[in-house]
Amino acid sequence: MVMEVDSHRCLRMALVLSTLAGTPLRIKKIRERDERPGLRPEEVSLLRLLEKLTNGTIVEINETGTSLRYKPGVIVSGSLRHDCGKGRAIGYFLEPLVLLALFGKRALSITLTGITNDDVDPSVDCFRSVTLPLLREFGVGEDDLQKPLKLQINKRGMRPLGGGEVFFNCPTVKSIKSVRVLDEGMVKRVRGIAYSCNTPPHMTMRMIDGARGVLNKLLADVYIFTDHMNGGKAGASPGYGLALIAESTTGSRMYTEQSCSAKSDDAGDADARAKALPETLGENSAMMLLEEVKRGGYVDSSHQALALTLCALSSQDGISQLRTGPLTPHSVEILRLIQKFLKIKFKIAPEQQSRTLFLSCIGAGIKNLAKGVN
Repeated sequence: MVMEVDSHRCLRMALVLSTLAGTPLRIKKIRERDERPGLRPEEVSLLRLLEKLTNGTIVEINETGTSLRYKPGVIVSGSLRHDCGKGRAIGYFLEPLVLLALFGKRALSITLTGITNDDVDPSVDCFRSVTLPLLREFGVGEDDLQKPLKLQINKRGMRPLGGGEVFFNCPTVKSIKSVRVLDEGMVKRVRGIAYSCNTPPHMTMRMIDGARGVLNKLLADVYIFTDHMNGGKAGASPGYGLALIAESTTGSRMYTEQSCSAKSDDAGDADARAKALPETLGENSAMMLLEEVKRGGYVDSSHQALALTLCALSSQDGISQLRTGPLTPHSVEILRLIQKFLKIKFKIAPEQQSRTLFLSCIGAGIKNLAKGVN
Protein backbone atom coordinates (compact mmCIF):
# COMPACT_ATOMS: atom_id res chain seq x y z
CA MET A 1 0.00 0.00 0.00
CA VAL A 2 1.29 3.46 -0.95
CA MET A 3 0.36 6.38 1.29
CA GLU A 4 -0.51 9.53 -0.68
CA VAL A 5 -0.13 13.11 0.54
CA ASP A 6 -1.33 16.04 -1.57
CA SER A 7 0.86 18.78 -0.14
CA HIS A 8 4.49 19.58 0.58
CA ARG A 9 3.56 20.87 4.05
CA CYS A 10 5.13 18.77 6.80
CA LEU A 11 7.20 16.95 4.18
CA ARG A 12 9.90 16.19 6.75
CA MET A 13 7.54 14.43 9.15
CA ALA A 14 5.79 12.58 6.33
CA LEU A 15 9.16 11.11 5.31
CA VAL A 16 9.97 10.21 8.93
CA LEU A 17 6.65 8.46 9.58
CA SER A 18 6.86 6.68 6.22
CA THR A 19 10.30 5.33 7.16
CA LEU A 20 9.33 4.26 10.69
CA ALA A 21 6.07 2.65 9.55
CA GLY A 22 7.75 1.01 6.54
CA THR A 23 5.07 2.44 4.24
CA PRO A 24 5.90 3.75 0.74
CA LEU A 25 4.94 7.37 0.26
CA ARG A 26 3.87 9.52 -2.67
CA ILE A 27 3.71 13.30 -2.34
CA LYS A 28 1.88 15.13 -5.14
CA LYS A 29 1.19 18.75 -6.04
CA ILE A 30 4.43 20.08 -4.58
CA ARG A 31 4.09 23.86 -5.10
CA GLU A 32 2.39 23.33 -8.46
CA ARG A 33 1.05 26.89 -8.60
CA ASP A 34 4.13 28.67 -7.25
CA GLU A 35 6.44 30.77 -9.39
CA ARG A 36 9.13 28.24 -8.47
CA PRO A 37 7.32 24.89 -8.52
CA GLY A 38 8.71 21.67 -7.12
CA LEU A 39 11.06 20.67 -4.34
CA ARG A 40 13.38 23.21 -2.75
CA PRO A 41 17.15 22.57 -2.49
CA GLU A 42 16.90 21.97 1.27
CA GLU A 43 14.24 19.30 0.72
CA VAL A 44 16.42 17.56 -1.83
CA SER A 45 19.30 17.77 0.66
CA LEU A 46 17.11 16.14 3.30
CA LEU A 47 16.32 13.28 0.91
CA ARG A 48 20.04 12.78 0.32
CA LEU A 49 20.58 12.70 4.08
CA LEU A 50 17.91 10.01 4.45
CA GLU A 51 19.64 7.98 1.74
CA LYS A 52 22.88 8.19 3.72
CA LEU A 53 21.11 7.21 6.93
CA THR A 54 19.33 4.20 5.46
CA ASN A 55 20.03 1.21 3.24
CA GLY A 56 17.74 0.36 0.34
CA THR A 57 15.82 3.63 0.18
CA ILE A 58 14.46 4.51 -3.28
CA VAL A 59 13.61 8.11 -4.20
CA GLU A 60 11.95 9.06 -7.49
CA ILE A 61 11.28 12.69 -8.45
CA ASN A 62 9.50 13.75 -11.65
CA GLU A 63 11.03 16.22 -14.11
CA THR A 64 9.32 19.28 -12.62
CA GLY A 65 9.96 18.23 -9.02
CA THR A 66 6.24 18.46 -8.21
CA SER A 67 5.82 14.74 -7.47
CA LEU A 68 7.89 12.52 -5.21
CA ARG A 69 7.86 8.76 -4.68
CA TYR A 70 9.64 7.49 -1.58
CA LYS A 71 10.18 3.85 -0.71
CA PRO A 72 11.85 3.59 2.73
CA GLY A 73 14.76 1.31 3.46
CA VAL A 74 16.35 0.02 6.67
CA ILE A 75 17.77 2.59 9.09
CA VAL A 76 21.49 1.89 9.47
CA SER A 77 23.01 5.15 10.84
CA GLY A 78 26.75 4.91 11.74
CA SER A 79 29.36 7.65 11.21
CA LEU A 80 28.25 10.23 8.65
CA ARG A 81 28.90 13.75 7.38
CA HIS A 82 26.43 16.01 5.59
CA ASP A 83 26.42 19.53 4.18
CA CYS A 84 23.03 21.09 4.94
CA GLY A 85 23.52 23.93 2.44
CA LYS A 86 22.44 27.56 2.82
CA GLY A 87 18.68 27.30 2.25
CA ARG A 88 17.68 26.22 5.77
CA ALA A 89 19.52 25.97 9.07
CA ILE A 90 20.94 22.78 10.59
CA GLY A 91 17.95 22.64 12.96
CA TYR A 92 15.72 21.89 9.96
CA PHE A 93 17.59 18.59 9.53
CA LEU A 94 18.12 17.66 13.19
CA GLU A 95 14.48 16.96 14.12
CA PRO A 96 13.81 14.26 11.48
CA LEU A 97 17.35 12.98 11.91
CA VAL A 98 17.01 12.24 15.62
CA LEU A 99 13.63 10.52 15.26
CA LEU A 100 15.07 8.09 12.71
CA ALA A 101 18.44 7.61 14.42
CA LEU A 102 16.73 6.31 17.57
CA PHE A 103 15.64 3.22 15.63
CA GLY A 104 18.87 2.65 13.72
CA LYS A 105 20.99 -0.47 13.57
CA ARG A 106 23.97 1.45 15.00
CA ALA A 107 24.36 4.60 17.05
CA LEU A 108 24.57 7.76 14.95
CA SER A 109 27.64 10.00 14.90
CA ILE A 110 27.27 12.77 12.35
CA THR A 111 28.94 16.06 11.47
CA LEU A 112 26.58 18.64 9.97
CA THR A 113 27.75 21.84 8.28
CA GLY A 114 25.76 24.93 7.33
CA ILE A 115 23.79 27.65 9.16
CA THR A 116 23.63 27.15 12.93
CA ASN A 117 21.45 30.12 13.98
CA ASP A 118 18.68 32.07 12.22
CA ASP A 119 15.10 33.24 12.78
CA VAL A 120 13.49 30.57 10.58
CA ASP A 121 14.43 27.21 12.12
CA PRO A 122 15.16 26.09 15.70
CA SER A 123 18.84 26.71 16.33
CA VAL A 124 21.49 24.28 17.47
CA ASP A 125 21.38 26.01 20.88
CA CYS A 126 17.68 25.19 21.07
CA PHE A 127 18.38 21.57 20.19
CA ARG A 128 21.16 21.27 22.77
CA SER A 129 19.41 23.08 25.62
CA VAL A 130 15.76 22.03 25.19
CA THR A 131 15.32 19.21 22.66
CA LEU A 132 17.91 16.85 24.18
CA PRO A 133 16.44 17.12 27.73
CA LEU A 134 12.99 16.47 26.22
CA LEU A 135 14.30 13.32 24.53
CA ARG A 136 15.70 12.13 27.86
CA GLU A 137 12.18 12.41 29.31
CA PHE A 138 11.20 9.66 26.84
CA GLY A 139 14.07 7.40 27.95
CA VAL A 140 16.57 8.27 25.20
CA GLY A 141 20.18 7.85 26.30
CA GLU A 142 19.44 5.98 29.53
CA ASP A 143 20.99 2.66 28.48
CA ASP A 144 23.98 3.80 26.41
CA LEU A 145 26.72 5.55 28.38
CA GLN A 146 29.45 4.89 25.81
CA LYS A 147 27.50 6.69 23.07
CA PRO A 148 25.80 9.50 25.01
CA LEU A 149 23.15 11.79 23.58
CA LYS A 150 24.99 15.05 22.89
CA LEU A 151 25.41 17.95 20.48
CA GLN A 152 28.69 19.82 20.19
CA ILE A 153 28.98 23.18 18.42
CA ASN A 154 32.38 23.35 16.70
CA LYS A 155 31.72 26.46 14.58
CA ARG A 156 28.87 28.93 14.35
CA GLY A 157 27.48 29.97 10.98
CA MET A 158 25.06 32.83 10.30
CA ARG A 159 23.08 33.73 7.21
CA PRO A 160 23.62 34.07 4.32
CA LEU A 161 26.88 32.14 3.87
CA GLY A 162 26.77 29.80 6.87
CA GLY A 163 30.03 28.01 7.56
CA GLY A 164 28.95 26.48 10.88
CA GLU A 165 29.68 22.94 12.04
CA VAL A 166 28.16 20.74 14.73
CA PHE A 167 28.77 17.17 15.85
CA PHE A 168 25.74 15.14 16.91
CA ASN A 169 25.84 11.81 18.70
CA CYS A 170 22.61 9.82 19.16
CA PRO A 171 22.26 6.35 20.73
CA THR A 172 19.64 3.83 19.65
CA VAL A 173 16.69 2.65 21.75
CA LYS A 174 14.67 -0.55 21.91
CA SER A 175 11.49 1.49 22.19
CA ILE A 176 10.36 4.88 23.42
CA LYS A 177 8.83 4.85 26.88
CA SER A 178 5.45 6.41 27.54
CA VAL A 179 5.45 9.58 29.62
CA ARG A 180 3.09 11.57 31.83
CA VAL A 181 4.07 15.23 31.82
CA LEU A 182 1.08 17.30 32.90
CA ASP A 183 2.45 19.70 35.51
CA GLU A 184 4.07 22.72 33.87
CA GLY A 185 5.15 24.17 37.23
CA MET A 186 6.30 27.73 37.88
CA VAL A 187 9.27 29.42 36.22
CA LYS A 188 12.16 29.35 38.70
CA ARG A 189 15.03 30.67 36.58
CA VAL A 190 16.07 31.88 33.13
CA ARG A 191 19.28 30.88 31.40
CA GLY A 192 20.54 32.09 28.06
CA ILE A 193 23.35 32.29 25.52
CA ALA A 194 24.35 35.57 23.88
CA TYR A 195 26.51 34.73 20.85
CA SER A 196 28.31 36.76 18.23
CA CYS A 197 30.32 35.88 15.14
CA ASN A 198 32.94 38.22 13.69
CA THR A 199 31.39 41.23 15.44
CA PRO A 200 32.67 43.34 18.37
CA PRO A 201 32.52 41.45 21.71
CA HIS A 202 30.46 44.20 23.37
CA MET A 203 27.48 43.19 21.18
CA THR A 204 26.81 40.27 23.52
CA MET A 205 26.78 42.50 26.62
CA ARG A 206 24.38 44.95 24.95
CA MET A 207 21.96 42.08 24.18
CA ILE A 208 22.22 40.84 27.76
CA ASP A 209 21.46 44.33 29.12
CA GLY A 210 18.36 44.55 26.92
CA ALA A 211 17.05 41.16 28.04
CA ARG A 212 17.80 41.70 31.74
CA GLY A 213 15.99 45.03 31.63
CA VAL A 214 12.78 43.04 30.97
CA LEU A 215 13.37 39.81 32.88
CA ASN A 216 14.80 41.20 36.13
CA LYS A 217 11.53 43.03 36.78
CA LEU A 218 9.90 39.62 37.21
CA LEU A 219 12.66 37.22 38.25
CA ALA A 220 15.95 37.52 40.09
CA ASP A 221 17.59 34.29 38.91
CA VAL A 222 18.62 35.31 35.38
CA TYR A 223 22.02 34.29 34.04
CA ILE A 224 23.08 34.63 30.40
CA PHE A 225 26.34 33.16 29.12
CA THR A 226 28.39 34.76 26.36
CA ASP A 227 29.82 32.94 23.34
CA HIS A 228 31.95 35.21 21.16
CA MET A 229 33.63 33.61 18.15
CA ASN A 230 36.15 35.05 15.69
CA GLY A 231 38.09 33.77 12.71
CA GLY A 232 37.64 30.17 11.61
CA LYS A 233 35.10 29.30 14.31
CA ALA A 234 32.78 32.18 13.42
CA GLY A 235 31.65 31.01 9.99
CA ALA A 236 31.54 33.02 6.77
CA SER A 237 29.04 35.77 7.73
CA PRO A 238 28.97 38.18 10.69
CA GLY A 239 26.03 38.16 13.05
CA TYR A 240 24.81 37.90 16.62
CA GLY A 241 21.85 36.62 18.59
CA LEU A 242 20.34 35.75 21.95
CA ALA A 243 18.78 32.45 23.03
CA LEU A 244 16.75 32.31 26.28
CA ILE A 245 15.48 29.28 28.21
CA ALA A 246 12.91 29.48 31.02
CA GLU A 247 13.18 26.49 33.38
CA SER A 248 10.28 25.55 35.66
CA THR A 249 10.05 23.81 39.02
CA THR A 250 8.91 20.59 37.30
CA GLY A 251 11.69 20.48 34.70
CA SER A 252 9.87 21.89 31.69
CA ARG A 253 11.73 24.32 29.42
CA MET A 254 10.51 27.15 27.23
CA TYR A 255 12.76 28.51 24.50
CA THR A 256 12.92 31.63 22.33
CA GLU A 257 15.64 33.12 20.17
CA GLN A 258 16.30 36.26 18.15
CA SER A 259 19.24 36.71 15.80
CA CYS A 260 20.62 39.26 13.37
CA SER A 261 22.87 38.44 10.45
CA ALA A 262 24.54 40.28 7.57
CA LYS A 263 21.48 39.53 5.44
CA SER A 264 19.30 41.52 7.85
CA ASP A 265 21.61 44.53 7.70
CA ASP A 266 21.30 44.66 3.92
CA ALA A 267 17.64 45.65 4.23
CA GLY A 268 16.96 49.36 3.79
CA ASP A 269 13.95 49.34 6.11
CA ALA A 270 14.45 51.63 9.10
CA ASP A 271 12.25 49.43 11.34
CA ALA A 272 14.34 46.39 10.46
CA ARG A 273 17.53 48.25 11.35
CA ALA A 274 16.02 49.34 14.67
CA LYS A 275 15.07 45.76 15.54
CA ALA A 276 18.62 44.68 14.73
CA LEU A 277 20.08 46.86 17.48
CA PRO A 278 21.54 44.54 20.16
CA GLU A 279 19.52 46.16 22.99
CA THR A 280 16.26 45.92 21.03
CA LEU A 281 17.03 42.35 20.02
CA GLY A 282 17.57 41.41 23.68
CA GLU A 283 14.30 43.07 24.71
CA ASN A 284 12.37 41.35 21.92
CA SER A 285 13.80 37.95 22.82
CA ALA A 286 12.79 38.44 26.47
CA MET A 287 9.27 39.53 25.50
CA MET A 288 8.93 36.51 23.22
CA LEU A 289 9.93 34.29 26.14
CA LEU A 290 7.24 35.82 28.36
CA GLU A 291 4.67 35.24 25.60
CA GLU A 292 5.76 31.60 25.37
CA VAL A 293 5.40 31.15 29.12
CA LYS A 294 1.97 32.78 28.96
CA ARG A 295 0.83 30.17 26.40
CA GLY A 296 1.43 27.49 29.01
CA GLY A 297 2.06 23.79 28.66
CA TYR A 298 4.98 21.48 29.45
CA VAL A 299 6.62 22.12 26.06
CA ASP A 300 6.94 25.32 24.06
CA SER A 301 5.26 25.83 20.69
CA SER A 302 8.37 24.86 18.70
CA HIS A 303 8.52 21.44 20.45
CA GLN A 304 4.84 20.52 20.33
CA ALA A 305 5.12 18.49 17.13
CA LEU A 306 8.19 16.56 18.30
CA ALA A 307 6.64 15.74 21.69
CA LEU A 308 3.39 14.56 20.08
CA THR A 309 5.32 12.37 17.63
CA LEU A 310 7.32 10.78 20.44
CA CYS A 311 4.08 10.06 22.32
CA ALA A 312 2.64 8.42 19.21
CA LEU A 313 5.76 6.25 18.75
CA SER A 314 5.95 5.23 22.43
CA SER A 315 5.39 1.76 23.84
CA GLN A 316 1.93 0.32 24.39
CA ASP A 317 2.61 -0.44 28.05
CA GLY A 318 0.97 2.76 29.24
CA ILE A 319 -0.83 5.91 28.20
CA SER A 320 1.30 8.89 27.19
CA GLN A 321 -0.08 12.17 28.51
CA LEU A 322 1.12 15.64 27.57
CA ARG A 323 0.06 19.16 28.46
CA THR A 324 0.51 21.89 25.83
CA GLY A 325 -0.54 25.43 25.13
CA PRO A 326 -2.82 26.16 22.13
CA LEU A 327 -1.80 23.93 19.25
CA THR A 328 0.09 25.54 16.40
CA PRO A 329 -1.06 24.91 12.79
CA HIS A 330 2.06 22.79 12.29
CA SER A 331 1.12 20.58 15.28
CA VAL A 332 -2.40 20.09 13.89
CA GLU A 333 -0.92 18.92 10.57
CA ILE A 334 1.37 16.52 12.45
CA LEU A 335 -1.60 15.02 14.33
CA ARG A 336 -3.27 14.32 10.99
CA LEU A 337 -0.14 12.65 9.62
CA ILE A 338 0.19 10.54 12.79
CA GLN A 339 -3.37 9.32 12.36
CA LYS A 340 -2.74 8.62 8.67
CA PHE A 341 0.50 6.62 9.06
CA LEU A 342 0.30 5.13 12.57
CA LYS A 343 -3.50 4.97 13.09
CA ILE A 344 -3.05 6.76 16.40
CA LYS A 345 -5.70 9.20 17.64
CA PHE A 346 -5.11 11.60 20.51
CA LYS A 347 -7.76 12.40 23.08
CA ILE A 348 -7.76 16.18 23.59
CA ALA A 349 -9.25 17.75 26.72
CA PRO A 350 -9.10 21.54 27.14
CA GLU A 351 -8.76 23.28 30.49
CA GLN A 352 -10.66 26.55 30.42
CA GLN A 353 -8.94 28.22 33.36
CA SER A 354 -5.37 27.95 32.06
CA ARG A 355 -6.36 27.67 28.36
CA THR A 356 -4.07 24.67 28.00
CA LEU A 357 -4.74 21.28 26.42
CA PHE A 358 -4.31 17.78 27.81
CA LEU A 359 -3.46 15.29 25.06
CA SER A 360 -3.27 11.54 25.65
CA CYS A 361 -2.82 8.44 23.52
CA ILE A 362 -1.69 4.81 23.58
CA GLY A 363 1.46 4.70 21.44
CA ALA A 364 1.98 2.61 18.33
CA GLY A 365 4.72 0.62 20.07
CA ILE A 366 7.35 1.12 17.37
CA LYS A 367 10.32 -1.14 18.19
CA ASN A 368 13.90 -1.17 17.04
CA LEU A 369 14.21 -4.62 15.48
CA ALA A 370 18.00 -4.28 15.30
CA LYS A 371 18.30 -4.36 19.11
CA GLY A 372 18.02 -7.65 20.97
CA VAL A 373 15.12 -8.29 23.29
CA ASN A 374 16.06 -9.14 26.89
